[in-house]
Amino acid sequence: MAPINFRLNPWGVLVFLIGFFLALGYVFGPPDFFRREQRVSMKELLAVSVGLASKGGIKVKEIHEQHKLKEKVKGKTQEGANEMLTDGDLESHKIIFYGFSKMYPGIKVVSEEHDNKPVDFNQISAVSTHLPEVDEAIDSDQSIPVSDIAIWIDPLDATQEYTMSLTQYVTTMVCVVVKGEPKIGVINRPFTGETVWAWSGYGHSKNLDIGSSAGGGKGHNIIVSLSHKGDVETMAKSAFDNVNIVAAGGAGYKTLEVVKGTVNAYTHITRIKKWDICAGNAILNALGGKMTTLDGDFINYSPKLDAKNERGLLATMSSSVHYDYLEKLGAKAKDILEKKSSH
Repeated sequence: MAPINFRLNPWGVLVFLIGFFLALGYVFGPPDFFRREQRVSMKELLAVSVGLASKGGIKVKEIHEQHKLKEKVKGKTQEGANEMLTDGDLESHKIIFYGFSKMYPGIKVVSEEHDNKPVDFNQISAVSTHLPEVDEAIDSDQSIPVSDIAIWIDPLDATQEYTMSLTQYVTTMVCVVVKGEPKIGVINRPFTGETVWAWSGYGHSKNLDIGSSAGGGKGHNIIVSLSHKGDVETMAKSAFDNVNIVAAGGAGYKTLEVVKGTVNAYTHITRIKKWDICAGNAILNALGGKMTTLDGDFINYSPKLDAKNERGLLATMSSSVHYDYLEKLGAKAKDILEKKSSH
């Protein structure tokens, strides 16, 4: 019997291979090297951040003026003060959090508040990706892969003071982070209608009041939280002569006081959440200031890390002031915390 010869048709093989790889792509999706990751215009994201922080602030003010706070205690701070929650927090959260989620579904957004109720995105209004104030101040742009970006929001900073009608301390804040580093900070003051912002390396809002790092006069003017003035005053007076302690609410407010130059430094010696400080950190970075832990380390805002900063805080507008304060305050803060933990 004669041998049988098989001859493959090259065109048939080609058709078969194309069909095979198309089937694989259909089932498993295209290989990674064919995928182009979405990129985001940082200038547009800045405009959206300003718009959403301002809208959240309008809602915060509206609820306060209508006396519809519905406040309740949601927990305790490390210092033992009540952590309050109001409808102002929740409604501002809905506007800002879902506003970002609708316009940038690929970006991780971290908020102080949470809402377990289903949200109708048709009821969430978008904001403009272009603002005249941003276009006037910022000439260039930067395109960043969406996976490198995270957004931290505080829908209502200084809730305790909000319930006490100490509204000068109240802010809404948005912070855009790239690979854990705060790049864009937006702080809205609902009861003055003012929104300030800065983008590190690119510019800042014209209404941002930037003062001297001298801190409003002679001596050491240090702004601290209303909830633990005593501990910081003890620490500061053991480190410096001629100290003036200014107690205020809201991390956003206190950081802006540093920017204005009314104080030399803002310090906090116990736990603080990253949504409280991220926007202020970004603004300080953009203006040449500094915000670090009391150990002197920069704060990483990657959403994969803990939302709590446990190692204290120091914010200044001057590198020389910052390192001088770190040297003198860091050890004192550690001593105070060790004594408290031993009791």
